[in-house]
Amino acid sequence: MESALSIEHAKHALMVFGLILMLGTVSGLLSRATKIPDVVIFLLAGMAVGPTGFDWVDIPANSELNQLILIFGSSYILFDGGASLRFKVMKEVWITVAVISTVGILVTAAITGWAARHILGVPLIVALLLGATLASTDPATLVPIFKQVRIKDRVAQTIMSESAFNDAMGAIVTFAVLAVAMGQADFSVGSSLLHLGWQTGVGIAAGAVLGFVGAAVIAHEKYGFLADYSRLVTLMAVIAAYIGADGLQASGFMAVFVFGMMLGNMESLGFVVGEREQEEMEDFISTTGLIMRMFIFVMLGSQVDFALMGKYAIGGALVVTVLMLVARPVTVFACTLVDRRARWSFREMLFMCWTRETGVIPAALAGMLVGMKAPGAEMIASVTFIAILMTILIQATTTKWLAGRLGLLHADPA
Repeated sequence: MESALSIEHAKHALMVFGLILMLGTVSGLLSRATKIPDVVIFLLAGMAVGPTGFDWVDIPANSELNQLILIFGSSYILFDGGASLRFKVMKEVWITVAVISTVGILVTAAITGWAARHILGVPLIVALLLGATLASTDPATLVPIFKQVRIKDRVAQTIMSESAFNDAMGAIVTFAVLAVAMGQADFSVGSSLLHLGWQTGVGIAAGAVLGFVGAAVIAHEKYGFLADYSRLVTLMAVIAAYIGADGLQASGFMAVFVFGMMLGNMESLGFVVGEREQEEMEDFISTTGLIMRMFIFVMLGSQVDFALMGKYAIGGALVVTVLMLVARPVTVFACTLVDRRARWSFREMLFMCWTRETGVIPAALAGMLVGMKAPGAEMIASVTFIAILMTILIQATTTKWLAGRLGLLHADPA
């Protein structure tokens, strides 16, 4: 009986996977026709086929399958984003990335929390917990957008790098505030800063080491014995980077991002890859990344709880508006003006103010708070989904238009 039940569950899961791939393909074609980023169409498609719509896709947010897809999918998208960065560009903007990924999180959380306190009328500590949850930007959303919309290199790479590096800071700030909210006496600023340093340092180190080893076994003139299996190496190494860093209590997402940077800059490390091999690897990474985007955002859309969101719809929308129009601009201008070396123009800073989508990482944090029965967890989950919908549907769809108005688009190749 149990065996037959397992087979039925497997068949159902296979049917759901096929449906998501079909929806993703149709959505991708629609995205290409309408020039709207595909993550927006995937999200809307998920909302249509979820339990509140046609009820074709119902993968609970707390299920193992959902967590597996979110972790691996986000990791691979981050790897893809890291592979598109270039060391020479990062040398120019690393100060901005470091400041906006750390201090910027605190600024955004404080302003958003202040707004939530006055708009929603919740206790200050609950409002700050909401601010911390929403403070980090989402690489799973931003990386695909900049793959489709060709923005000036240093602007796009700064925003993508920020989204990769600030997830650790966002999680630490969230759980630091949670410790205070739940009356845990062992919380301290010093230990939190040490934890942040450990997560960041070990995550970067793990990604760098695995990235160098991966580049060597793929492209070393003498020891590149896995050159014919380069695409499988990327899959294995993404998993190894995430699991290895996470096992060391470090940021797995940061590790896979740095791993991608190392593989994307193999020529800077002294390795040479043939043009044909490079094209094959890029095609594989692009296709795999597309599949991961389909699954993540169709699933995320299917999990939107409109009944829960309705309780805080107006107040939540106002808080998110403050996040988009006040907190983000203050954060960007405060953090970029510190970096005199980068010499950011007003147009570049204005574009960064508008580009800060909320997505998978804040949704995961909100889900964890609900599972831990944190104070105000239901409200936080509701406003988080409102933020996801507003930022993706409003900001992602206007990214190309704004970049064009500000003169930050690359010319399309002939």
